[in-house]
Amino acid sequence: MPNILLLGKDGQVGRALQAVLPAVGDVTALGRDALDLRDHVAVIATLNAKRPDIIVNAAAWTAVDQAEHEPDAAAAVNALAVATLAQHAAASGALLIHYSTDYVFDGALARPYTEADAPNPINVYGATKLAGERAIAASGCEAFVLRCSWIHSLHGRNFFRTILNLARTRETLNVVADQHGTPTPASLVAQTTALCIARHRQQALPAGLYHVAAAGSTNWHHYAQYLVAGAIARGINLNLEPARITAVTSVDYAAPAARPRNSRLDTTALTVAADFAPAAWTTYVDQSLDELVASGGAADFFSKA
Repeated sequence: MPNILLLGKDGQVGRALQAVLPAVGDVTALGRDALDLRDHVAVIATLNAKRPDIIVNAAAWTAVDQAEHEPDAAAAVNALAVATLAQHAAASGALLIHYSTDYVFDGALARPYTEADAPNPINVYGATKLAGERAIAASGCEAFVLRCSWIHSLHGRNFFRTILNLARTRETLNVVADQHGTPTPASLVAQTTALCIARHRQQALPAGLYHVAAAGSTNWHHYAQYLVAGAIARGINLNLEPARITAVTSVDYAAPAARPRNSRLDTTALTVAADFAPAAWTTYVDQSLDELVASGGAADFFSKA
């Protein structure tokens, strides 16, 4: 079994990875409290001490709007730290697994983006994530770079939690309807990661750049309506009705960071190469809602999200 070093264990994807990676390796999982990726010296010391066969980097700066005001801080985590990991992987022969984003694209295409499409980020967050991708490519290390879309789970900061928390107190809500993408559970990203490791060790899947997302697509407004309707149908007490969620435009919302209008990712390359097919995004959202109900409301779920 390979030695796996998991970084960013407390994030959405990191938490999900802790549940599946033990099946494919001996895992050491570290969070920001144990290793700050902005500390280059500490990162190198940890890599030298742990000597991982596989580095799984689930750590990232994901505050999209905040990155507009703190570009250097975002770049330190999303680009500079990634370069350090990639250089170590290249020198040691370790396999690097890293997660990127649909926000490396400008959203101008009318179809889902493939791995061959040229990135053109329109916000700082996307630019720093693209810089991380390019640092990995420049290092020459063996790596899986998995671009993901609209991640959700019952933990952390994400649209799923934010909408249901707002729906507890709001009677009306405005949600953007002109940005399209695919809600994707952190669990799917984690399961795909474990599959990539297993298939790669069997020499059945080459490392490289792949897109990971659930099947289908939607927009934020419809996603919000689906969430609220599904929660109400399951007996979750909300103050907001789906019909009172109003569709607005990106201009109306006026967030600090621009978002791509089209965040849809074409996942054909990975699903064909790895021989698996993700379920529809609605299936995963339903599963998350069922999990929320089964948990008795998740003690920390209805809190600031």
